[in-house]
Amino acid sequence: MNGPYLRHVARATAIPGALLFLLAVLVHPKRDGPHIAEVGQLYGVTHGLEAVGLLLQALGLVALAWLGTDRLRPRDLTAVFAALLGTIWYFGLIVVDGTRNPVTAKYAPELVHTSGDLDSGTAIIVLPALVLFPLGYVLLGLLQARHGARSTGLLLGAGAVVYTVGGLAIFGLGPASPAIEVLEIVGVVPYTIGFVLMTRSWSAAAAISGVRPAPARREP
Repeated sequence: MNGPYLRHVARATAIPGALLFLLAVLVHPKRDGPHIAEVGQLYGVTHGLEAVGLLLQALGLVALAWLGTDRLRPRDLTAVFAALLGTIWYFGLIVVDGTRNPVTAKYAPELVHTSGDLDSGTAIIVLPALVLFPLGYVLLGLLQARHGARSTGLLLGAGAVVYTVGGLAIFGLGPASPAIEVLEIVGVVPYTIGFVLMTRSWSAAAAISGVRPAPARREP
């Protein structure tokens, strides 16, 4: 694949994907069983948007990794692939959440987003996702910082961690806690900004150099 095509793929997938994920989190309904049962299909629709956004981001990461293959060290590529793995696993979590919990909310709303509804099949998807997603983007953020894009790395890594803490808070504070929504929004906003800045930086570097670029332009 040539550079211009990969740059187009990266920008056409990563940036819309990040913005779509942000939008879905912003309009996400409350997470307790009775409210999920009340809103009906809206819960599934928001998770569908999140899933599509994550899938687009994953495709964008693949294109960005390909752009940097010739100049990234193995350690650098490990960070990119860790973020890709975390994104794919979180995609699985969102699909499980958006398809399983509306049904559970209809028949047993008190079980939604509690440990009582976490069987082994669900745990295989949910628990690794809650670790791999923030870990992957912390590593990707550190990669940005090593190449001079410290603010982009901080937005990306810290945003992913705070967003994921919101998801973990469901089990500690209960699904009806307003802190969950606050944490997820406070996290997803900088995460999205960081993801967009990273994509634009890598694409711009490739366009200027005419070859596969380093991860990001150095910030002053």
